[in-house]
Order: sequence, then structure tokens, then C-alpha cells
Amino acid sequence: MAKLYFRYGAMNSGKSTSLLQAAFNYEERGQRILLAKPGIDTKGESSIVSRLGIEREVDFSVGPEENLREKFAAHSLGDDPDALLPHVDAPPVACLLVDEAQFLSRAQVDDLLRIAVLDDVPVLAYGIRTDFRTRAFPGSARLMELAHSLEELKTICRCGRKAMFNTRRSGETIVFDGDQVAIDGEEVWYESLCAACYLEASGGNLG
Repeated sequence: MAKLYFRYGAMNSGKSTSLLQAAFNYEERGQRILLAKPGIDTKGESSIVSRLGIEREVDFSVGPEENLREKFAAHSLGDDPDALLPHVDAPPVACLLVDEAQFLSRAQVDDLLRIAVLDDVPVLAYGIRTDFRTRAFPGSARLMELAHSLEELKTICRCGRKAMFNTRRSGETIVFDGDQVAIDGEEVWYESLCAACYLEASGGNLG
């Protein structure tokens, strides 16, 4: 039976780079993979973009209300509605890789588990656990509940300690109010901090 993996970390922990490396490893061995991301993630438009400058277009994106398993099934069969000619006898999918998985709904994460268990296709989901107020994203919370395997990708704070939390900034101002979702680079940017530096910046508040 295939498994659902959740690889998570604070901003700048190399999640997208790790995903693209995993995709390369599969394809280097002649195996077919599919790349997906939530449609709400407009950074890079239809591509996954690593902070190292590497990018790659996704096979499909998922809207907030869309059935993820149905979209996966259509693309795994080569049934791409945008293709000029339908794919015939598409090879089986060896792995589904999902970037920015924190933006998925709980129902869509349930679909990831079904893809792994019922369709027997490994799923590697990458994302962050919590928002700038240290509150869990719905998709991340559900992945923590369902994933067969949890792996933390680590990065460091400006002080050198392990970074755990993400601060949202507008210019040089740290922001602690606003919508949970604000895409990096669109009016705001993020800095990963350790717990001590986050508490110092927030005046001791945690969300």
C-alpha cells in the first residue's frame, strides 16, 4: 500500500526545492509523476517556484471546492481538457507531488489519503504548519492527522536557532492582523523566526 507523506517546515526551509528534487529523482528513473498545487497559490502562476531560482510548471492546480481525487484521476489517464490531442495509454503515475499543501481544504487532504490508499499512488505533500499568528492552516492540520509519515524540513532563524514560526511583514513592519492567506511577494513578505525571536517581535503574544 502506498503512503501519504507530509514534509513541512517554516518559510525558507527548502520545501519547493525538495519537491522538485524528488520529482527529478523519479523521472531520472523513467517513472511518471504529476505535480499539483492549490489554485489559491498565485506565486509563480501555474509553476512551482523554488527560492533557489528553479521552477517547473504544474500538471494541474486545484480550486478551493474542487474534488482533488477526480482531478488526479483525469490527469493520470492523460485526460487533459487543454490538450490539443488526448493522450493514449498514458503510463501509470508513480507519485503525486503537491506543493503549498497548507492551502488545501480538509476534504482535499482526505482525497490525498484516498489516492495513496485506494489508488495505491504515493503522495508527497509539502507545506507549512502554521500561519503568521501561529495558527494551523486547515490543510496542514488535516495532514498532521492523516499522513502516514511526517518529516520536518529545518531552517534557521536570524539568531542562528532553529526557526519554527513565520512572521508576516509589510515593508519592514511586522504584521499580526489580517487574513490567514496572503501570498508571499504580493504586498507582503515573510521571515522565519525561532520561538524566542517571535515572542520578542510579538510582545509575548502567540496569535
